[in-house]
Amino acid sequence: MDSFISAVEQAEDSNPDLSPLALVRRLRRTAGHEDPLTLHFLGASNNISHTHTSVFNTTLFGFFDKAIHHFVTDRGEERGVVLTQDGTTVAIAPMLLGIEVGLKAKLEGTPPLGMFPLTLAKNLGLSFLSLQDFPPAQRLGPDGCWDNLTNPRVFKLSRVPTLATDALVNGGMDGSILGMDLATLAPSEQPGKLSEVLKGYYSHVLEGQDLGVVSSHISPKRREISQALLGTLDTQRQVMETLYLVWRLEDTQWIAKDTGVEKAVRDGMLEFVHRYWDCPPIIPRCQWGAAPYRGSPFPLALPLPFLYIHHTYEPDRPCHSFRQCSRSMRAMQRFHQEDRGWADIGYSFVVGSDGYIYEGRGWHHLGTHTRGQNPYGYGVAFIGNYSSSLPSRHTLDLVRQHLAKCAVDGGRLQANFTLHGHRQLVDTSCPGDALYSEIRGWEHFGETSSSRKDQ
Repeated sequence: MDSFISAVEQAEDSNPDLSPLALVRRLRRTAGHEDPLTLHFLGASNNISHTHTSVFNTTLFGFFDKAIHHFVTDRGEERGVVLTQDGTTVAIAPMLLGIEVGLKAKLEGTPPLGMFPLTLAKNLGLSFLSLQDFPPAQRLGPDGCWDNLTNPRVFKLSRVPTLATDALVNGGMDGSILGMDLATLAPSEQPGKLSEVLKGYYSHVLEGQDLGVVSSHISPKRREISQALLGTLDTQRQVMETLYLVWRLEDTQWIAKDTGVEKAVRDGMLEFVHRYWDCPPIIPRCQWGAAPYRGSPFPLALPLPFLYIHHTYEPDRPCHSFRQCSRSMRAMQRFHQEDRGWADIGYSFVVGSDGYIYEGRGWHHLGTHTRGQNPYGYGVAFIGNYSSSLPSRHTLDLVRQHLAKCAVDGGRLQANFTLHGHRQLVDTSCPGDALYSEIRGWEHFGETSSSRKDQ
């Protein structure tokens, strides 16, 4: 994303009189996004004066063409996506469409028509419909991993792609958020440069802040912000209406003739809400640079009856960025593998203070986190020493309100599971531990208790 923003700045510097709306329309034209649905809501990309002239040099034109044009190769490599500073991958095209809808609405003083259809609904609806013979969980995604986090070039998907990959959904949520921000600017406010809009959203540095008190819209909060914006809509109905609009505009007869459209969309949207709003964002192992598992992982027998809460103690400081949290994950894995002789990092999941949960052993493999209890529950650790203080409320809620619900709804935890607070400093009394005391108050989880068993 940093390279994309830098290229946008070059285009702005070379064309100082080019408005943000004219620039995003020129970017759309460069990528050839003139499909009937886009034209229906946004019109032709050259219908503003001077956008028909060349505003990009050959180098910029080639860069933007590759950066925005989305497709998946036969080798499962997703193109038209970028790595952001928070460690997530975003498709540029739906993000820019949302921004264009917002800028158009601001300029014309009209509602942001087409926001949900262009950013999310079309991709979701076509994916649900084309894969309706598959389980709902297989109609969305997947995520993937970059070949290199320092100089990312190739993004390889983890399985066969749908028409709504995680990157497309991330880009669609971002487009909806940024577009609505622009559309709802005060009458006296004018939109800033496109590069400034992108920097404010993707390049925010927490610097020790609690993510929950950050009032500005930033990418680590995309799930909760998009849910607040779109969750009040009848999204199932809007996806249905978008599909029928596509049918009329593109003469896509198979949509009209398919009698299973309503059920496919209903089941698909339930899965969308579960996957992207109820569940927390989880950074996969390959993304934080995990070393290979030593040996063969042992499968868990799901659903599990217990959830064990830890804090890492070492590292003793919370991490507030993808770079910091990834470094902590690699350090813990090295310690667990090399010093303790374990096959892998011990925890099932690890919670950063950057708004993300990091995959350890994951949902399906036995961990090494609570001696004598590993086969019966997931071990979840907060990065930091919380003997005398607590993680931020936002960080706690990633587990309390999202990870646990995700596990239960996904059939990985029993609905009546038991929560245990686990002490790593076994020579300190549990009742004096701040994190343990907090866990005792999570009564809505059902039966809660303390486990003082060593790893």
